[in-house]
Amino acid sequence: MGKLSETVLSKKIVADAKPRDKRYVIWDADLPGFGMRVSVAGLKTYFVRYRANGGGRSAPKGYMTIGRANIITLDQAKKKARALLAQVLLGDDPAAERNAKRLALNMSELVDLYEAEGCYIQRGKRQGEPMKELTKRYTMARLRHHVVPLLGRHRASEILPGHIENFVRDVAAGKSASDKKLGPRRRVIVRGGEGAARKVFRDLSAVFSFAQRRGIVGNNPCEHAAVRKTDNQNNRYLTKEEIGRLGAACDTLEAQGANRKGIDIARLWALTGCRRQEIAELKWSEIDFERGLLILEDTKTGKSIRPLGAAAMALLKSIDQNPNSEFVFPADYGQGHFQGMKGIWKKIIETADLPGVTPHTLRHTLASLAISSGEAMALTGAILGHANPRSTAIYAHVDHDPSRKAADRVSNMMAKALAGSTK
Repeated sequence: MGKLSETVLSKKIVADAKPRDKRYVIWDADLPGFGMRVSVAGLKTYFVRYRANGGGRSAPKGYMTIGRANIITLDQAKKKARALLAQVLLGDDPAAERNAKRLALNMSELVDLYEAEGCYIQRGKRQGEPMKELTKRYTMARLRHHVVPLLGRHRASEILPGHIENFVRDVAAGKSASDKKLGPRRRVIVRGGEGAARKVFRDLSAVFSFAQRRGIVGNNPCEHAAVRKTDNQNNRYLTKEEIGRLGAACDTLEAQGANRKGIDIARLWALTGCRRQEIAELKWSEIDFERGLLILEDTKTGKSIRPLGAAAMALLKSIDQNPNSEFVFPADYGQGHFQGMKGIWKKIIETADLPGVTPHTLRHTLASLAISSGEAMALTGAILGHANPRSTAIYAHVDHDPSRKAADRVSNMMAKALAGSTK
């Protein structure tokens, strides 16, 4: 681990610390043993290092993480560090005591610890980076709704592959399903099923990988469990006739007074092939009207540039900009983006008689429409913003002009289908 010369840690030094090609530490000259670790991804973590049993070169080193700099302040971290170092002077070993407690953690407590310290993406292109807030919310909801009820009281260090196999079967069978009313207008409905089981299995594997790195468990039992580790491939896409029904449903609901924001979000899902949140959270600053591009700063795969077809551009230009919001679809009340899509989408698919169709189905549909009409795989990948390593090399340097023209052709076909044309 790289090391800087000691300096007095200040708010400015913390804020100005930049990531490097290797992890490094800034030690505080005012409080020996207290420092801030900066990861390659730019994560800043306060911690203390000490020698147990009264100190001395032969004494074992102890490390205690205090917290991330984006969660606690420097003053709070220093206060905690002083308290921990005072314990050491009195002969205690805080790290050893913490580790002993962690070895006795049950699964419910491990889930709490994972949320506080380990909730980071462990696989794929964004390995090691903090989870996006929405991803973290969904992940923790699955862990709390399925893992805690079924495995919560089991000691984490005693979970075996057989326990994992039984757990996955139970989630698939709906044994963790529930329907709880939490307030006048809040209700949480938890459903099991094969899809839920596969997703929470991956979440649970990440929890055990975190626990293994922290020395809480000896191995990850999910790695040895006889469980199918991939989702069924979803090949559902809409025919042109079904697209026409979807478009007619949007028109009908709009005429009946449905929220225009929700209807336009659904139309843009179809016309762009963007992921659900990429449109719901779209900002005016991310639209390049001059070049016909979406320049999305923070997507599932990082920064992404998407070509826009003429039909999508025309729809976006028809939307009145709210001067008090950065979002294309601002919330009806308060700050943030529009949150009412769940109810509107349900009405759309009911009106169109398209049970089981999801917003992601429209992404599949646009891709299918593009490829079946002869568009190159590289241009289709550019439209969708794919980040599959096997295809990234193909379209990473695609010029935006031909990809925008491809988006224009495909979105025009989608617009005609939405209008009811099957030609």
